[in-house]
Amino acid sequence: MRYLAILLLAPWLLILCWAYWAYPKSLPRTSGRRVLDVAALLLALIAAAQCAVIGFDMAELPVVDGFGRSSGAIWQQVLPALYGYGAFTAVLVLAMLLRHVIWGRRR
Repeated sequence: MRYLAILLLAPWLLILCWAYWAYPKSLPRTSGRRVLDVAALLLALIAAAQCAVIGFDMAELPVVDGFGRSSGAIWQQVLPALYGYGAFTAVLVLAMLLRHVIWGRRR
């Protein structure tokens, strides 16, 4: 159950990986850029998985009382998805900015 949230988010993360890899088409496609892209994607995936685990561990389980569990158990899956998606997006945004600084248009 620890990786369920990130597993359910995986198709969207793969679409974001493809979009990062394919665009923008105006930047030159050199071997250095591809190395940076691969490193950024791997770092983003690792950061997403690690933050999802941290989010899973931080979510508090609802207490069981005389009437059963109170609501709130869904946060044990929502919080890891939010943390994982946030970390993934943050790494890719920083990589996009770095990529634009290095290979952007020179005027």
